[in-house]
Amino acid sequence: MANDDTDSRDPDEMSLAELREEIETIDREIVEKIAQRTYVADTIAQVKDEQGLPTTDEQQEQAVMDRAGENAEQFDVDANLVKAVFRLLIELNKVEQRENR
Repeated sequence: MANDDTDSRDPDEMSLAELREEIETIDREIVEKIAQRTYVADTIAQVKDEQGLPTTDEQQEQAVMDRAGENAEQFDVDANLVKAVFRLLIELNKVEQRENR
């Protein structure tokens, strides 16, 4: 997996505490990205509402799932796991969109 600027040390040279600290940082970044994605999805929902568009766009959902699978392959992560996460994100966004209409 690609290692960005989070830590350039070899994991074999890191202590368990350091590795757990790195996981905590990654988890925080994941939550931050989910929050950013949710904000944009909420904005999309507002635009859909203003334009009288339906909440569900199956073609767009499929494009998201296809991208998720491609990204999973690029980073050598289980595509089924990644797609399951994105399916959950999509479903949660749809529920929130319906509740706000």
